Amino acid sequence: MSDHANNPTNAYTVPSVSIATARTGASSKANELGMRAMQERAYAKRGEQYLLIKSPPASGKSRALMFIALDKLHNQGLQQAIVVVPERSIGGSFADEALTRFGFYWDWQVAPQWNLCNAPGGDEPRAAKSKVAAVRQFLANSDKVLVCTHATFRFAVEEMGIAAFDNRLIAIDEFHHVSSNPDNVLGSQLGAFIARDKVHLVAMTGSYFRGDSEAVLGPADESRFETITYTYYEQLNGYQWLKSLDIGYFFYTGPYVDAVTKVLDPALKTIVHIPNVNARESLKDKQREVDEIMHGLGTWTGVDAVTGFHLVQTQAGRVLKVADLVDDSDAAKRTRVLGALKDPAHKDDRDHVDVIIALGMAKEGFDWIWCEHALTIGYRSSLTEIVQIIGRATRDAKGKERSRFTNLIAEPTAEQSAVTEAVNDMLKAISASLLMEQVLAPRYEFTPKNAGAQDGFNYGPEGYQEGRTNVGKNEATGQYHVEINGLAKPETPEATRICKEDLNEVVTSFLQDKTALERGLFDKENTVPEELTQLRMGKIVRERYPELSEGDQEAIRQHAIAAMNITQQAKLALAQADAQGSSSGGGAVQGSTALLDGVRKFVNVRDLDIDLIDSINPFDAAYSVLAKAMDEKSLRQVQAAIAAKKVSIPEEEARDLAKRALQFKNERGRVPDINSADAWEKRMAEGVAAFARYRAQAKAAQAQGGAANG
Repeated sequence: MSDHANNPTNAYTVPSVSIATARTGASSKANELGMRAMQERAYAKRGEQYLLIKSPPASGKSRALMFIALDKLHNQGLQQAIVVVPERSIGGSFADEALTRFGFYWDWQVAPQWNLCNAPGGDEPRAAKSKVAAVRQFLANSDKVLVCTHATFRFAVEEMGIAAFDNRLIAIDEFHHVSSNPDNVLGSQLGAFIARDKVHLVAMTGSYFRGDSEAVLGPADESRFETITYTYYEQLNGYQWLKSLDIGYFFYTGPYVDAVTKVLDPALKTIVHIPNVNARESLKDKQREVDEIMHGLGTWTGVDAVTGFHLVQTQAGRVLKVADLVDDSDAAKRTRVLGALKDPAHKDDRDHVDVIIALGMAKEGFDWIWCEHALTIGYRSSLTEIVQIIGRATRDAKGKERSRFTNLIAEPTAEQSAVTEAVNDMLKAISASLLMEQVLAPRYEFTPKNAGAQDGFNYGPEGYQEGRTNVGKNEATGQYHVEINGLAKPETPEATRICKEDLNEVVTSFLQDKTALERGLFDKENTVPEELTQLRMGKIVRERYPELSEGDQEAIRQHAIAAMNITQQAKLALAQADAQGSSSGGGAVQGSTALLDGVRKFVNVRDLDIDLIDSINPFDAAYSVLAKAMDEKSLRQVQAAIAAKKVSIPEEEARDLAKRALQFKNERGRVPDINSADAWEKRMAEGVAAFARYRAQAKAAQAQGGAANG
């Protein structure tokens, strides 16, 4: 490994989060059947009719499916298995696999004519006709496995109907894509399959949230799935080589090609994603952008005749091999470059390529284990896309100890019109970074105080202490048990499932709530934390789960805000310890216990109760990073622009505040005081007054209407 002590990237990128891993090697160790940790966990649930596997990129989802599908075909009486992938290139993940070599009972085999991803023609309706005919032939055949795209499957179901697929396994890879299909046809087809209840379904996704779009399935359908979650935290901790992952952003002014050289370290294996041509950051000439990035790396000396890679000599005299996936003017040239990147002979060759420059490619399903730095210019509108890009840099590879994702974001400039757009982009980038922290954090098991020691959790050398706030860790799953005084418990199985499996979905919706982000980050002086934690989060939960009782909605709200605030406060505690450590020469808090130490530090400050958690601004930690990363003048400018947008209390918020005020009155025996020194009490009193005004206006309008009719 080259020494990155003088790595220019460190001077410019402010990591918003650094994850240190335990390197246990567990996620790459195989059991006697040839299964890695995640696959073993999924296989244990193979008897379930409906399975949802949530697991990060590179954790082995496609092979997990092979194990499950083969058992369903051989032991559970299913006739055939149909594997459905979002695009043809991913079909390769389901090619033949000699699983018996590693100890499994059967091999995975797909006859060439049934891998429709390899068949000529695209997925448009005309070409799909022949593929639909092939699906029909397959269903009438005794062969066992077919692989096709989401589009082919959709057309086949439309043409043949739901019943044609009875007694078969339908496995949908990259499940989060389903909702982005036109009018979500595949989503409604799945609903029909579940209603008929004659197939087995396995859905797989590397995304822990679908915050970019509507849910794939309705809550009633989703609750029928048994969920297997394998977290990023477990995956990274179980690696052999990778020690740490940094996620950060770097703000720049002027054209981005001038800033790229500051964060693009030629010593790191890097994938650069340039902005879409319609993005604000784009120079509107993608080829010129590629040329300027290469020029920033060094002197262009030619093109390798075999691979099509550009050869660029750095100032230090090293020749970098740069793959250009942006240039699509010559199809043959592009095919040569793609072929060279995917050449299996070079899979384990670290020096095969140094830098890949891409626009729409090299994201999902793209496998380059040596990638150490994913550098993305401009914000990405889809959080799922960001997870996929980061996934390119989180593969484990020999000698690769650090990995990073840097998002290059344009700082707002002086022109007022551009400020709004720049602020929007900035908020989206910060939102994505915060969400990744939530995805990378361990899962929490929250219980009220004194619930007792939970099975499988280690409470430290003194064990579980009655009457104290306990924090336990489950080494096997990487889960933390945290006790919170006054925590509301979910009442129904569905709310319990949401608190266990779907908190990231709720946090995603919260982080994509522009008002919450703007107020929480840039208008802290005028924003009471409870407006965010109780009102905004409460509104989001009600809108997401309207069918649940108020008690269940409040339990979900509390669990979601606790998961977010505890992660953020742990991060702040670590950052402070880090700053003190480095100033006193004690070094940073390191190792796999870092986040646990942060959680314990925060929890032990005082008795942890839900009121304390509600009184913390969830964006405090992000703001402290931002204040370091941004030019102070720009920061003030953004704050001024957002403070100027402050409006009177909207009716719905006034109603919510009046409800909270009633709760306050029941607990304290008095109404909130508008002159109180406590900002939240004052805000509730303002809400009561505003709500009274809205009601008076409505009554007056009603009376006026009545008089006019009379």
